[in-house]
Amino acid sequence: MKLKHQKWTLALATFSMLVYLTGCSTVPITGRKQVNLIPESEMLGMSFSNYDQFLSENKLSSDKEKTELVKRVGARIATAVEQFMKDNGLSSRIDNFQWEFNLIEDDVPNAWCMPGGKVVVYTGILPLTENEDGLAVVVGHEIAHAVARHGNERMSHQMGVQLGGMALAVALDEKPEETKNLFLTAFGVGSQVGFMLPYSRAHENEADKMGLVFMSMAGYDPNEAVDFWTRMSQTGGQKPPEFLSTHPSDETRINNLKEYIPEAMKYYKKQ
Repeated sequence: MKLKHQKWTLALATFSMLVYLTGCSTVPITGRKQVNLIPESEMLGMSFSNYDQFLSENKLSSDKEKTELVKRVGARIATAVEQFMKDNGLSSRIDNFQWEFNLIEDDVPNAWCMPGGKVVVYTGILPLTENEDGLAVVVGHEIAHAVARHGNERMSHQMGVQLGGMALAVALDEKPEETKNLFLTAFGVGSQVGFMLPYSRAHENEADKMGLVFMSMAGYDPNEAVDFWTRMSQTGGQKPPEFLSTHPSDETRINNLKEYIPEAMKYYKKQ
């Protein structure tokens, strides 16, 4: 019992030291303070290896037109993000991003972005996006999660809860399967409930706002976000009350987007 107590004490001490050493950073656009316990270099390493493995195990779409659409929208938003970060002295935040955009043949309405700009869009969400601006809503939102490092926050929390604050390198060595599952869950990879799963209500709201700005800078109309989320709200299925969910209700999300669109329009550069 004493040894077990010592192990937990050491784990908590390690966890606290990581918090101290990592310190706070500021999320672009929203200005929210955050603490990410995992070095971004380690997150990127996991991202690149897991992304390649995912692509090897899943079918890329053979539809050239839709694939090119995903890559075009992704590239435009990525360019806008890079310019915004450069203009605001924040380029170091995305220095090691290796942008990649792929369309996966899957009927699930899903999309996600791993650290380093590794994006996947599922064919199942395209009927809901309807057009290029609608797709930009989805891609901008997912890229925002990566730029804001929401996955790092979520995984840091889960490692503290489930792995006793164990450092990522140690966790990968001692509990590789559990660590990998935490990583994939943090980004909603393979989720069967759609791309709203992985993040907290605060993260979703933040990604909505940042995503609107990013798509606007890329020349996409942010007003399309309201239409897209309205279509999402009409996809059916009984949804829990907002206070039981980690995500904004459809009505709350749409109202928040309407309030923020005038600010996003300041960045709109129609192409």
